[in-house]
Amino acid sequence: MSFFDKVKQGASDAAKKAQQTVEITRLKTQISSKEREIDKIYKLIGESVYTSSLASDFSRVEANVTDYCQGITQIKEEISEIELKITEVRNEKECVCGKVVVADTKFCSSCGHHFA
Repeated sequence: MSFFDKVKQGASDAAKKAQQTVEITRLKTQISSKEREIDKIYKLIGESVYTSSLASDFSRVEANVTDYCQGITQIKEEISEIELKITEVRNEKECVCGKVVVADTKFCSSCGHHFA
């Protein structure tokens, strides 16, 4: 491999790594946005319970809280999907034990699990 081929390969690798970093940053920004949505819902739950407490009427709060909790669950599922995309961009996978390993790994270094 000539010197210029090595330089071209290095530049190509650097560009690929930069793209990967930009994509991961974009996905992490999406996660932060989703987490802020969850915080807003937590605030709404608290306000709903407090308002019901002041009125001594908790009849409607249960339905509201159930709806809010379903919203939180949905957002957390979306966050999990985004986190999965991040591991794919990084060329990683998660073992059954929870350790994140390089995608082409045959065995987990933590628990010894064999990847098919």
